Amino acid sequence: MLRLENVSLAMNHESGENKDILNNINIKFEPGKLYAVTGPNGGGKSSIAKVIMGIYKHTKGNIYFNDEEISQLNVTERAQRGIAYAFQQPPRFKGLRITDILKTAQPNMDSIGLRRHLRDVGLCPEDYLDRDMGPGLSGGEIKRIEIAQVLAREAKISIFDEPEAGVDLWTIQRLMGIIVNKYKQNQDSTAIIITHNERALPLCDEIIVIEDGAVKASGTPTEIWPLIKEEIECKKRLECRGEFGYEF
Repeated sequence: MLRLENVSLAMNHESGENKDILNNINIKFEPGKLYAVTGPNGGGKSSIAKVIMGIYKHTKGNIYFNDEEISQLNVTERAQRGIAYAFQQPPRFKGLRITDILKTAQPNMDSIGLRRHLRDVGLCPEDYLDRDMGPGLSGGEIKRIEIAQVLAREAKISIFDEPEAGVDLWTIQRLMGIIVNKYKQNQDSTAIIITHNERALPLCDEIIVIEDGAVKASGTPTEIWPLIKEEIECKKRLECRGEFGYEF
């Protein structure tokens, strides 16, 4: 369904020089599967997601979606083809209600559907449907609303960039359960999760490890977990101390 062939990405560094972010990425995402993309901070995980969505323009290679080469399509055109993306740090839309945001996913969604999608992400519909998407919401609330919007879209490819960021443990467990059930039961769609979450990784069909802008390894959770266990535990210790790395 989605195929990256020899995809590379270079971006301008603060020094003014080009920095290689991705190097000859070859990945095939099949329908009916749930994928985790993981690896060290700054390794290129989020860049792969943004290249797929068209937010970043790759400098080399090809991207195929349903056998169509989509490298020249912009973000809107890719969304129209059936690709959805939930940002690691979602934008705010002051002046729009949460109801309006959800209806961009399904314009004909009724009140039952609106309430269901908010409950799925752990938000009480009565408290949120008419609220503004501006600064009055926390980062975690904005994150949940965007995930609800992506889930409501019924996209062919859904990308979730670190869905656990800013979300409490109970909610992320619930969200992962919803994502797993939704995409494993639908053989026509694919979910890609950018994550370090050790509870999320075993639930996926395949784990892809990205390091230094390249695919280091890929395989089932049983095959990959021994290779990444130390890195995941190291990241958790850094987070506990309040130390975070920059993610491209």
